[in-house]
Amino acid sequence: MKQIVLSILIVMSCIGCSSKKYISQIPFKYDFSLALLKKQSEMEEKALKNKTVVNDNSENLSDAILSLKEKYSIVLAVMPNKITNYKLYSYIDPWINTPYKEKSFSKNGIDCSYFLQSLYSDVYKVTLPKDPAGMWKSKSIQVFTGRSFLAEGDLVFFRYDKDHPISDVGLYLHNDRILACTDKGLAIYNFNDEYFQLRYIGAGRINEDAKKK
Repeated sequence: MKQIVLSILIVMSCIGCSSKKYISQIPFKYDFSLALLKKQSEMEEKALKNKTVVNDNSENLSDAILSLKEKYSIVLAVMPNKITNYKLYSYIDPWINTPYKEKSFSKNGIDCSYFLQSLYSDVYKVTLPKDPAGMWKSKSIQVFTGRSFLAEGDLVFFRYDKDHPISDVGLYLHNDRILACTDKGLAIYNFNDEYFQLRYIGAGRINEDAKKK
């Protein structure tokens, strides 16, 4: 009995450790051909007649984008069909875990407001100031406070001290996950964490006039 309990604890420990890491390879292969399915499973053709081959790549996405889609659906704990802004996640992905450095935008160190200014310009074609306070005041952004209205691509603003009412900014993704900088660097964090909730001031979304430009 003790051996069984020990085995269960070891398995649970392994699962707990691995769940903290991004998936490195996607186990599910998209859009199998009948010939490939037959070869891999070593099944006879007659046995395959009653099998259904599912095409889960109706958009004809590249392997790189499929991998990105699967990766961030896991990281954000959402269904893969929720990940549709491939340009956004392609832009974010190479910068994850970059160390924090104030007023900097390089692989050696990054400031989240500088990063988001560049991201908004590249992904959304909207020009914003580099500082959080400037973004908050920007005419291209519609400010709101309700957390239940947050959607992918919204800016989330934080206050860290009384001298800087708008001290920092992050990017809302999905399922209460945000892209932000802490002393751990640029990463995806849980927006419900007390660290962020105590400092949250409001959010901003690209207004319709900015989209038309």
